[in-house]
Amino acid sequence: MISVVQNVAIDCADAYELARFWSEVTGGALDPEDGPGSHETRVELPEGPALYFNQVPEPKTVKNRVHLCLRPDTTRDREVDRLLGLGATLLADRRDPDGSGWAVLADPEGNEFCVLRSAAERG
Repeated sequence: MISVVQNVAIDCADAYELARFWSEVTGGALDPEDGPGSHETRVELPEGPALYFNQVPEPKTVKNRVHLCLRPDTTRDREVDRLLGLGATLLADRRDPDGSGWAVLADPEGNEFCVLRSAAERG
Protein backbone atom coordinates (compact mmCIF):
# COMPACT_ATOMS: atom_id res chain seq x y z
CA MET A 1 0.00 0.00 0.00
CA ILE A 2 1.05 3.57 -0.70
CA SER A 3 -0.42 7.05 -0.46
CA VAL A 4 -0.53 9.42 -3.41
CA VAL A 5 -0.08 13.16 -2.93
CA GLN A 6 -3.44 14.67 -3.93
CA ASN A 7 -2.55 18.32 -3.40
CA VAL A 8 -0.20 20.66 -1.59
CA ALA A 9 -2.15 22.86 0.84
CA ILE A 10 -1.08 26.45 1.43
CA ASP A 11 -2.65 28.56 4.18
CA CYS A 12 -3.11 32.19 3.20
CA ALA A 13 -4.98 35.43 3.86
CA ASP A 14 -6.64 35.66 0.41
CA ALA A 15 -7.10 32.26 -1.21
CA TYR A 16 -8.30 33.45 -4.61
CA GLU A 17 -5.67 36.16 -5.10
CA LEU A 18 -2.80 33.89 -4.07
CA ALA A 19 -4.16 31.13 -6.32
CA ARG A 20 -4.22 33.63 -9.22
CA PHE A 21 -0.52 34.38 -8.61
CA TRP A 22 0.37 30.67 -8.57
CA SER A 23 -1.78 30.03 -11.64
CA GLU A 24 0.35 32.58 -13.51
CA VAL A 25 3.56 31.03 -12.12
CA THR A 26 2.71 27.45 -13.07
CA GLY A 27 0.33 27.79 -16.00
CA GLY A 28 -2.15 25.72 -14.00
CA ALA A 29 -5.86 26.41 -14.32
CA LEU A 30 -7.88 28.00 -11.53
CA ASP A 31 -10.89 25.97 -10.46
CA PRO A 32 -13.74 27.50 -12.54
CA GLU A 33 -16.08 27.34 -9.53
CA ASP A 34 -13.81 29.66 -7.51
CA GLY A 35 -13.70 33.44 -7.69
CA PRO A 36 -12.87 36.57 -5.67
CA GLY A 37 -13.86 36.02 -2.06
CA SER A 38 -13.57 32.21 -2.22
CA HIS A 39 -12.11 30.83 1.01
CA GLU A 40 -10.74 27.77 -0.74
CA THR A 41 -9.25 27.75 -4.23
CA ARG A 42 -7.44 25.13 -6.30
CA VAL A 43 -4.89 25.41 -9.07
CA GLU A 44 -4.81 22.29 -11.22
CA LEU A 45 -1.21 21.80 -12.33
CA PRO A 46 -0.43 20.37 -15.76
CA GLU A 47 1.58 17.63 -13.99
CA GLY A 48 1.59 16.49 -10.39
CA PRO A 49 -0.63 17.34 -7.43
CA ALA A 50 -2.90 20.38 -7.32
CA LEU A 51 -2.12 23.48 -5.27
CA TYR A 52 -4.87 24.07 -2.72
CA PHE A 53 -5.18 27.51 -1.10
CA ASN A 54 -7.03 27.71 2.19
CA GLN A 55 -7.90 31.09 3.71
CA VAL A 56 -7.02 31.27 7.43
CA PRO A 57 -7.32 34.16 9.91
CA GLU A 58 -3.76 34.13 11.25
CA PRO A 59 -0.84 35.66 9.30
CA LYS A 60 2.34 33.83 8.31
CA THR A 61 4.93 34.37 11.02
CA VAL A 62 7.92 32.05 10.42
CA LYS A 63 9.86 30.41 7.61
CA ASN A 64 8.04 27.63 5.74
CA ARG A 65 8.93 24.10 6.82
CA VAL A 66 7.96 22.86 3.34
CA HIS A 67 8.35 24.84 0.14
CA LEU A 68 8.02 24.42 -3.61
CA CYS A 69 11.05 24.21 -5.90
CA LEU A 70 10.40 25.27 -9.49
CA ARG A 71 12.32 24.10 -12.57
CA PRO A 72 11.49 26.55 -15.39
CA ASP A 73 11.23 25.70 -19.06
CA THR A 74 13.27 28.84 -19.77
CA THR A 75 16.47 29.93 -18.05
CA ARG A 76 16.49 30.29 -14.29
CA ASP A 77 17.38 33.97 -14.49
CA ARG A 78 14.61 34.78 -16.99
CA GLU A 79 12.14 32.97 -14.78
CA VAL A 80 13.28 34.85 -11.68
CA ASP A 81 12.74 38.12 -13.57
CA ARG A 82 9.27 36.99 -14.73
CA LEU A 83 8.23 35.97 -11.21
CA LEU A 84 9.45 39.26 -9.75
CA GLY A 85 7.25 40.98 -12.33
CA LEU A 86 4.26 38.92 -11.14
CA GLY A 87 4.74 40.12 -7.56
CA ALA A 88 7.29 37.75 -6.03
CA THR A 89 10.11 39.06 -3.84
CA LEU A 90 13.76 37.94 -3.97
CA LEU A 91 14.75 36.72 -0.49
CA ALA A 92 18.14 35.11 -1.11
CA ASP A 93 20.28 34.86 -4.20
CA ARG A 94 22.11 31.52 -4.11
CA ARG A 95 23.15 31.70 -7.78
CA ASP A 96 26.86 31.06 -8.27
CA PRO A 97 29.21 32.67 -10.84
CA ASP A 98 29.59 29.29 -12.60
CA GLY A 99 25.82 29.20 -13.30
CA SER A 100 24.91 26.70 -10.60
CA GLY A 101 22.69 27.45 -7.62
CA TRP A 102 19.17 28.76 -7.17
CA ALA A 103 17.18 31.79 -6.12
CA VAL A 104 14.89 31.91 -3.07
CA LEU A 105 11.77 33.99 -3.63
CA ALA A 106 8.57 34.69 -1.71
CA ASP A 107 5.06 34.83 -3.13
CA PRO A 108 2.89 37.91 -2.42
CA GLU A 109 1.98 36.51 1.03
CA GLY A 110 5.57 35.69 2.00
CA ASN A 111 5.62 31.94 1.32
CA GLU A 112 9.15 30.95 0.29
CA PHE A 113 9.92 28.99 -2.88
CA CYS A 114 13.03 28.29 -4.96
CA VAL A 115 13.78 28.65 -8.65
CA LEU A 116 16.28 26.08 -9.89
CA ARG A 117 18.20 25.89 -13.15
CA SER A 118 16.28 24.61 -16.16
CA ALA A 119 16.94 21.12 -17.51
CA ALA A 120 18.82 22.70 -20.46
CA GLU A 121 21.03 24.69 -18.10
CA ARG A 122 21.82 21.55 -16.10
CA GLY A 123 22.72 19.59 -19.25
